Amino acid sequence: MIDVVIVGTGFAGIGMAIALRRAGMHSFIVLERADDVGGTWRDNRYPGCACDIPSMLYSFSFETKTDWTRAFPPQSEIWDYLRTCVAKYGVAPHIRFKSEVTEARYDERLRAWNVTLRSGETIVARVLVSGMGGLSNPMIPDIPGLQTFAGSVFHSAAWHESFDPAGKRIAVIGTGASAIQIVPAIAPVAAHLTLFQRTPPWIIPRFDRPTTVRERLLRRFVPGYAWLVRQSMYWLREFRALGFIGNTKILALAQRIALRHLHAQVQSADLRARLTPAYHMGCKRILLSDDYYPALCRDNVMLVTKPIREVRARTIVTHDGAEHEVDAIVLATGFRAQEFISPVQVYGRHSKSLEETWADGPRSYLGISASGFPNLFFLVGPNTGLGHNSMVIMIEAQIAYVMSALRTMRSRGITELDLKPEAESAFTEAIARRTEHTVWASGCKSWYLDEHGRNTTLWPGFTFTYRRLTRRLKPSRYDAVGRRS
Repeated sequence: MIDVVIVGTGFAGIGMAIALRRAGMHSFIVLERADDVGGTWRDNRYPGCACDIPSMLYSFSFETKTDWTRAFPPQSEIWDYLRTCVAKYGVAPHIRFKSEVTEARYDERLRAWNVTLRSGETIVARVLVSGMGGLSNPMIPDIPGLQTFAGSVFHSAAWHESFDPAGKRIAVIGTGASAIQIVPAIAPVAAHLTLFQRTPPWIIPRFDRPTTVRERLLRRFVPGYAWLVRQSMYWLREFRALGFIGNTKILALAQRIALRHLHAQVQSADLRARLTPAYHMGCKRILLSDDYYPALCRDNVMLVTKPIREVRARTIVTHDGAEHEVDAIVLATGFRAQEFISPVQVYGRHSKSLEETWADGPRSYLGISASGFPNLFFLVGPNTGLGHNSMVIMIEAQIAYVMSALRTMRSRGITELDLKPEAESAFTEAIARRTEHTVWASGCKSWYLDEHGRNTTLWPGFTFTYRRLTRRLKPSRYDAVGRRS
């Protein structure tokens, strides 16, 4: 039996593994279904892929990267950074690739988790840490006839590397964070690009640019400079949380900026009208782009706002009967963000499944623990997503909490740590109360909310508040078994 099994090698899984190594804990393995590390930043390799968080905020606090080439980090550099962290901190020997977890079942007699792989192998561990996140399982739309299309069809998170968009008629379905990067990247070489939009997003300027040699030298060689840059960016973005959680003046200002951005880049009144959202800014994810609107103004790009009725062998048919001939379909349709640990089947006490327990929506404490599932910790779990700042900050806070739990278990001889139901209920109710007066509850439909309209994805507050709450384990919130007498 080993001490810890970690599932996933994105920022969460790698960060957790590094924390264990730095604490001198070596009895752990990291299970990864793919053949390389990186999670989201390994899978998403579409043209134009980058992060919408400033580069200086998108690395671990203990391993700040200073040589980013752009103000916003490209996918390739983030992926390289994660691989560098794995090598530098000695995590590689702990990783098992092509090891997809299909089931995790808690053994109440052993007080341990039986983690089953697709190969049939079972690994027994005292503690299970999920680092899978909500952006690991693509959302494939249920469009009649999609399977009958004769050309290339793929999701943005599974981009065909052999696919050459040059000279092709391409359909992009979706207008979310991936689409607004893909469209400007491939429109200049495509013969024609048809973008199918269901709901227009609010878009503000990105102000992306290459970093200068001077900036990189200052960050690398001047003591404290990189820290100051990071801190200033952090607090600037933290201020934006006020807009989401109730200060309507901040979002109103941002909305005016977005409208000016739209009017400055789109001259056609008809196109502007179709690109203007009809919901409160912030209700859905706010996007950043400098080149999306100009791409839609190209002669070889068409914006279609009629709903799709079906897909045929060579065409996409909308509800008005129009047929759009295309050679390839790109599904920029996002992820199953509400399925935090799917498709892994997890069974806790009394063999009750997590899927059954969460049938009416995920419930947790701090997005990290769930009652009835002892010794299981989530990273990037329910209600830990952000709309304003870097997820790496939240991930590090969660890792700190898990490390506190492991140290408490070791020092007190605890073999089983199970969240009390009342702690879970209190946290879930607090999240619901805090969400009531936020922009996310203003009436639009988004992936932030579950099918019941409940916020199960976002943290409705500041990251510094979350970091304070997760600084150390509160044993009183848990039922502990196995204390030393």
